Amino acid sequence: MLYDERTLRHDQALDIAQKMLVAARTAPKGKGIDVIECAVVDGDEQEALACAMESIGEERGHQFFLRDAGCVRKSQCVVLVGTRTKLQGLNCGYCGFATCGEKPAEAPCEINAVDVGIALGAAVSRAQAYGVDTRIMFSAGQAAWKLGLLGEGVGQVYAIPVSISSKSPFFDRG
Repeated sequence: MLYDERTLRHDQALDIAQKMLVAARTAPKGKGIDVIECAVVDGDEQEALACAMESIGEERGHQFFLRDAGCVRKSQCVVLVGTRTKLQGLNCGYCGFATCGEKPAEAPCEINAVDVGIALGAAVSRAQAYGVDTRIMFSAGQAAWKLGLLGEGVGQVYAIPVSISSKSPFFDRG
């Protein structure tokens, strides 16, 4: 049987995205407490994500949301990474408040934010090992958060579109 590369792209992108989720899950976490949530979307959910990006972009007047929505549509799938808020009890002050007890509930814990960053770095390093094109996107993460794709109580969401094509959709974006 002959398998043409073009017909395998979507399945390959999903396979690599799953490996990216493994890397995000196993990335080091502050105090060893796992508050990371991650998933992959494609198909109808991916289109809903792009539509939400356009809506937010128009609402806020941010053209890059509209541009990035096009990139999401050109990708085979999108990896999502976010965090549940969990106070670490370190009273480190990195969030801008002297103690965890002084931090308002709506202010994110900086240790949780660092955990998201480390998970994102681990995920894109996995993608790079396979030679696929990715881009960490705040815009798509905001839309995923607004849509609640990672569940209730998950914030600080970022997205990583995954593309296998002859030309990366993340360059020369206009």
